[in-house]
Amino acid sequence: MNAPLSPSPVDHPPGALPPNTVVVNHPLIQHKLTLMRRSRTPANEFRLLLREISMLLAYEVTRDMPTELIEIETPLTTMQAPILAGKKLCLVSVLRAGGGILEGMLEILPAARVGHVGLYRDPVSLQAVEYYLKLPRDISERTAIVLDPMLATGNSAAAAVDQVKAAGCQSIKFVCLIAAPEGLKVFHEAHPDVTVYTAAVDSHLNDHGYIVPGIGDAGDRIFGTK
Repeated sequence: MNAPLSPSPVDHPPGALPPNTVVVNHPLIQHKLTLMRRSRTPANEFRLLLREISMLLAYEVTRDMPTELIEIETPLTTMQAPILAGKKLCLVSVLRAGGGILEGMLEILPAARVGHVGLYRDPVSLQAVEYYLKLPRDISERTAIVLDPMLATGNSAAAAVDQVKAAGCQSIKFVCLIAAPEGLKVFHEAHPDVTVYTAAVDSHLNDHGYIVPGIGDAGDRIFGTK
């Protein structure tokens, strides 16, 4: 007898999710996410799919980037054309799994500055423990996009944004592959001013703090360590 199916990862009625939550449910993203969810997907294919999804997410996350007009010369004439204005973005990768999203984002945003926050989740308390922090000195003058594939308990995500805010940055977005309702709630309570962009909001967390149905441990699947 087949086991019952888990609840749909996108079956959340309007108003059920915290404000400032953007679910990017483009068909290409959802197709690739389904391939990533399969337990038999090998690490090399998993990494490629994550990079591709990250590039697609970058379009949505950067939709409101400011532009300014400059004069250029085309092969036919001169014109006023838009170009990105202000300082380049800063992509902040939450180690170690955030590197999987960082790789794809840098394909689209090669001039972005990069920061790293090293966190691990205590297996008993499920609280985030910091072990590394390196951010651009002028991050306060930039928009930061914090990257972590899984928004599970929300503790690591909130702690990472704490550090970015402590460095003086006031314009912050958070990008993940999959979020749990519990994690979204914790994150929103800590940072109601930060918009979360995710490809899916799954059903719930299990007793070990893993997202269900989820994809398993993102870091292990990216690097093939399990």
